[in-house]
Amino acid sequence: MRIGIDLGGTKTEVIALSNAGEELFRHRLPTPRDYQQTIENIAHLVSLAEKATGETGTVGIGIPGSISPYTGVVKNANSTWLNGQPFDKDLSRRLGREVRLANDANCMAVSEAVDGAAAGAQTVFAVIIGTGCGAGVAINGRVHTGGNGTAGEWGHNPLPWMNDDELRYRAEVPCYCGKQGCLETFISGTGFATDYRRLSGNTLTGVEIMRRIDEGDAQAKLAFSHYEQRLAKALAHVINILDPDVIVLAGGMSNVERLYETVPPLVKPWVFGGECETPIRKARHGDSSGVRGAAWLWPA
Repeated sequence: MRIGIDLGGTKTEVIALSNAGEELFRHRLPTPRDYQQTIENIAHLVSLAEKATGETGTVGIGIPGSISPYTGVVKNANSTWLNGQPFDKDLSRRLGREVRLANDANCMAVSEAVDGAAAGAQTVFAVIIGTGCGAGVAINGRVHTGGNGTAGEWGHNPLPWMNDDELRYRAEVPCYCGKQGCLETFISGTGFATDYRRLSGNTLTGVEIMRRIDEGDAQAKLAFSHYEQRLAKALAHVINILDPDVIVLAGGMSNVERLYETVPPLVKPWVFGGECETPIRKARHGDSSGVRGAAWLWPA
C-alpha cells in the first residue's frame, strides 16, 4: 500500500492507494500554521489511513516548496513555517520509516504520468494555472527535481516575446517574488482577473469573466484573447527547451474547455521551426492529482 499526503496552505489530505492504484482511504484535516503541529497532523493522518485499511504503507508527501540539495532544508515554501526545516528527516523520525518528499506540482506531474492524462508518456510537463502558476516535470513516471531542486519552477520565469502592452503590464504588476514579468502575474487565474481589471476597471473572478464573454463583454473577450496568446507563448518556450511528450493542465483555468481548442494552434508560430503537435490535455485526476502523485513517489 502507498500513502500520499498533500500538504496545502489550508488543508492537509491523505490518500491510501493499493499497488494497482485503487483508492482505499481518503481524509483531510485543516493545516496548522506551526511546524511541530504540522508533523503531528501528518502522523495522525497516516495513522488513520493505516487503521482504516489494516495495512502499513510507504509515505510520500507533496509540499508547496522543495528540499534544498545543498542544505537539506525546505526552501521556497509559501507555507513559511516549513522554510529552513529538515522536514523530510523530522517526518521520517516521527513516523519511524523513510519518507519521500517532492514539490506539489511535481507530484501532480507524476500522478498524471502514471495513470492520468499522460499515462505512459516518457516526459510530462504538468502545469498548475490557478490562484498562482507552477509546474512539474516527470520523466518515466518519476519526479525530475534537477540539481538545484528547482526543476519546473515555470511560474517564476518571464513571459517570453512580450509585446508593448505586456511590457507595460510587467511594469504595473510586479510579482510577489520581487521580480517583474513572471508568468505567474500573466497566466495564473489571478493574472487573468488582473488583466480584465486593467481593461475594464471592474474586479471579477475568472468564472465571472468567462460568463461575461458569453454575454458579449468586449473587455472580457479581449482579456481572454490576451490570456490564450500568453499561455501559448509560455508553453512554446517550454517546448523549445524540454519538448515534452504531453503537457497537462490543472488548476482553475484548466477547466476552461475552450483552451484545449484555441491554444495548440497558437503555440505553433512560437515553436522553433513552426512544427508542434504536442498534446495539451486536462488533468484526469484534477484536484486529486497532487495527493495521488505523492503516493506514487514510491515505485512498486
